[in-house]
Amino acid sequence: MSDADTDDAVGADDPADDDDPLVEVVRATGHEHVTAAHASTVEFTTDDWLTPAGDCIVGIDANRAPRDFSAEFRETCQDADATITARIAVGAPDDETVGLDDPTHEVAIVGRGDPDLTLLDDRSMVGRTSAYTDDERTILVDGDGAAADLDRDLVAALAAGAPAILRLTVEPSE
Repeated sequence: MSDADTDDAVGADDPADDDDPLVEVVRATGHEHVTAAHASTVEFTTDDWLTPAGDCIVGIDANRAPRDFSAEFRETCQDADATITARIAVGAPDDETVGLDDPTHEVAIVGRGDPDLTLLDDRSMVGRTSAYTDDERTILVDGDGAAADLDRDLVAALAAGAPAILRLTVEPSE
């Protein structure tokens, strides 16, 4: 792997994202129990385990949680007209890292913000297809997809333990 390759790899810092308070990057990994069967949510967790019941969880052992996000990011997400994009980049199962510039699999889920989003959970983050905001872990509402909508090749890679990046971008309303 060249120095250029490491800039966008899981575990490496992305200088462009460090300068943008409206972008948050979370690094995680898949797990053998990833099924991505849930029809209305998709979740990443800092937990290093997953049971078969966690059918919305697609990434475990996340290096960050919503509580770690910048105050500006969290505040911008509280605008109901803000657009929030969750880009999920996944490597191959035998990869140690995944790059944002050339992942094996990639998907984007686009939703919106909400005044009730606090993004203060210290364990997990959930994107929802509904407007439901019951807790501190909701990262977007009215998303255009959930775990069950993910490409099955991407899900298979995660079930085989592939590395993943969740790149969250919030665009304020005009």
